[in-house]
Amino acid sequence: MGDRGTNNHSEVTDFILVGFRVRPELHILLFLLFLLVYAMILLGNVGMMTIIMTDPRLNTPMYFFLGNLSFIDLFYSSVIAPKAMINFWSESKSISFAGCVTQLFLFALFIVAEGFLLAAMAYDRFIAICNPLLYSVQMSTHLCIQLVAGSYFYGCVSSIVLTSMTFTLSFCASRAIDHFYCDDRPLQRISCSDLYFHKMVSFFLCSIIILPTIIVIIVSYVYIVSTVLKIRSTEGRKKAFSTCSSHLGVVSVLYGAITFMYFIPDRLPEPSKVASLCYTLVTPMLNPLIYSLRNKDVKGALRKILGKKIFLFNSILTVI
Repeated sequence: MGDRGTNNHSEVTDFILVGFRVRPELHILLFLLFLLVYAMILLGNVGMMTIIMTDPRLNTPMYFFLGNLSFIDLFYSSVIAPKAMINFWSESKSISFAGCVTQLFLFALFIVAEGFLLAAMAYDRFIAICNPLLYSVQMSTHLCIQLVAGSYFYGCVSSIVLTSMTFTLSFCASRAIDHFYCDDRPLQRISCSDLYFHKMVSFFLCSIIILPTIIVIIVSYVYIVSTVLKIRSTEGRKKAFSTCSSHLGVVSVLYGAITFMYFIPDRLPEPSKVASLCYTLVTPMLNPLIYSLRNKDVKGALRKILGKKIFLFNSILTVI
C-alpha cells in the first residue's frame, strides 16, 4: 500500500478523502448543506435544459450554448457532490484508485469544456451586438455545433493528458488526499515523485486553456462595450448590456474562484477547499438562477410550462 513506503504507485488500491477538517457534529450540517445545493443544481439545470428543448422560441444559438452549459454544470457537479455527501457519513472516507482516476478525468473534462463554452458564448454575444444583421449567417447551426463539439474535444484531450500524467506519479508519502474530491494539486502533495515535469506540463496546459479563453472573452467584451456606448438611447444601451450581464456574472464567479484557488499556497489547503467548493457546486447552482432571473425569454417559457401544468392539474381535479 502507498502508506507503507512502497515506490510503486500501482500497488495503491484506494485513497482517503480527508474532506473538511471540522468537528464531527458539523458533518450533519455540511451534509444537509451539500444536499440542498445539489438538489438546487439538479432542479435548476434539468429545468433549464427542459425549458430550452421544449420551447421553440428558444431555438437560437445563445440558448443552444446555454443548454450545453447546464448539461456541463449538471454532470461535473454530479461527479463531486454524491461522493462528498457519502463521505460525511462514512468512517473510512475511502475512494478506490479507479474511482479517483474517473473523478479527476470527468471533472477535468467538464471544467475545461465549460471554459471553452463560455468563450464561445462571449463570441456569440459579440456577433449579436456588433454585427446583428449578419448574426443568423455567421452564427450558423453548423458553427454552433462545431464550437460545442470543440469544447468537449479540448476538454477530453486536456483531461486525458492531465489524468494520465497525474496517475503515473508514485504515491508513497500517504494515501490521504487533503480535499473532498480527487484533484491534481492535492494528489501532488502525497506524491514522492519528482514533480518538475508534471508542474511544467500542468502550467503549459493552463496556459493553452485559460489564456485563449480569457483573451476571447475580454476582446469580445471590449468590442461589445465600445459598440454599446455608441448607442444613443438609454433604453437601447440597457437592453444591449442586459443580454451580456448574465454571461459576465457566470464568467466572474467561475474564473474568480479558480484564480483564487491557484494563488493559495499549498500549505493552506482549507481556503483551497472553499474556493473549490465555489466552482464545483456554487457556480452550477447559480448559473440557472442568473440566466433565468435576468432573461425575459426564459421566464416567459417557464411561465408557459407552469401554466400548462396548472391547467392540466385543474382539469384532472375537475374530472375527479
